[in-house]
Amino acid sequence: MILVDYSGIAISAIHQGLAFSKKPLDEGLIRHMILNTLRMYNVKFRNDYGRMILCCDGGSVWRKKIFPEYKASRAKGREESSMDWNEVFRILNLVREEVRENLSFEVIHIQGAEADDVIATLAEMTQEFGKNEPVMIISADHDFIQLQKYSNVKQFSPRTKQLITHEDPIRHLREKILRGDSGDGVPNVLSHNESFVKEGARQTPLRTKQVNEWLERWNELLEYDDDTVLKSNFNRNRELIDLSCIPAQIKNEIQKAHGMHNQNESSKILPYFMQKRCSALTSLISDFMPIGV
Repeated sequence: MILVDYSGIAISAIHQGLAFSKKPLDEGLIRHMILNTLRMYNVKFRNDYGRMILCCDGGSVWRKKIFPEYKASRAKGREESSMDWNEVFRILNLVREEVRENLSFEVIHIQGAEADDVIATLAEMTQEFGKNEPVMIISADHDFIQLQKYSNVKQFSPRTKQLITHEDPIRHLREKILRGDSGDGVPNVLSHNESFVKEGARQTPLRTKQVNEWLERWNELLEYDDDTVLKSNFNRNRELIDLSCIPAQIKNEIQKAHGMHNQNESSKILPYFMQKRCSALTSLISDFMPIGV
């Protein structure tokens, strides 16, 4: 299966659209760029990885219950940006639903779950019952390196146009838990929750020597049972960063949505392209289909 981080490629298309168009947020151009990007990756990977699935963001509800400051800096950045983010999300959501209704690609969008949750759950499902089907993740996000612990999972970055690889994905995950993830507003294990959102606050420095020592004593950290700040912060980071910690309810909803998918008839594609004036794509309909269809 081809697992596409939909928001990642769609926002990239919007930035490209703004670079090419004199009009701000031209809906038609952005639609074309998103669809053409999906087409390109489908053609590139369908022979080896099968059907494409769009994995979409439905919010960070469960992570924000654990850590209210999760991705808070991103929201602040959007507020300060000159871009009309309400319009951005309107177009993203509109095209997502158009794809669901008209194309052959599966779309999974669960309220309260991130694309990360969808991608991780589907990758994990390939380990069940000896399926082990090949998986290609289309995303520049290094959070997915941890999923390379599964031998059948690979990742391609739309940003660098290269595979993202790591010789030790488990160690990479553990180090990230200790160091935190500044991009998502998650502090290191020595730092308090508001390190990235409170004015004047800073993280407590975490030395590489200490990180290496903890990595060598990882099982002790997992089993260490007390009420210290270190243990609390460690648990916080592990729940937020380790994709094996996704709540069972969220995973069940994703699995249920995946199981209910019915592929659209190919006859819907041409009328959709014509209605939306995607004339350049009408001769490329076969590129939007799984191989052998």
